[in-house]
Amino acid sequence: MMPAGRKRGFDDQAALQTAMEFFWRQGYEGTSIADLTTALGINPPSLYAAFGSKRDLFEKALGRYMCQRTAQMEEAISKPGVDEAITALLLGRVEVFTDPDLPAGCMTVQSGLSLAKPHADIVEMLAQAREGMRLMVLERLARAVAEGELLPGTSCEALTRFIMTTLYGLSVEAAAGAPKDELIAAANLAIEVVRGMLFQPQGHHVYAQV
Repeated sequence: MMPAGRKRGFDDQAALQTAMEFFWRQGYEGTSIADLTTALGINPPSLYAAFGSKRDLFEKALGRYMCQRTAQMEEAISKPGVDEAITALLLGRVEVFTDPDLPAGCMTVQSGLSLAKPHADIVEMLAQAREGMRLMVLERLARAVAEGELLPGTSCEALTRFIMTTLYGLSVEAAAGAPKDELIAAANLAIEVVRGMLFQPQGHHVYAQV
């Protein structure tokens, strides 16, 4: 039986995509139930029947986002060489952050900006999502060291932080309207910095652990 208030023909997945893009573009606090119901052409009971509370809806929307973005990240970092993987990751994310068919930047960054204390659970949810992505990159770099692609003693933690900081910086700049060609140039500069630091003789290895 259709839940009370549920509109016949209601497309859960299309609604979830719409909610994801609203949260991504306007942030958690900036997105109201009225925004969503107006965009979907349904009433609040239909939305609640399908997804539960606003927080529940956000969690599902974030899950959808992460499913899409994790697949793209996995494809990039699975490239056979670590240099190729880092290049694909940084340049690939510029493509993602500037996709004209989606909100600019990264949902895990944009949707949590300026969240107040009552939404600590949302902040934590977003932090866990970012941590999952960081660990993917860290594991790839650790494998590169183990397989001899990177010099012994390379600090994978430091390199991962540098890469993720670069990614989030590119995301914020994209959301602020930075031109795509400038973001590509910035990503290429970061790639050259990493190459210069990682593929030098052992004695000059910037990322060596102490």
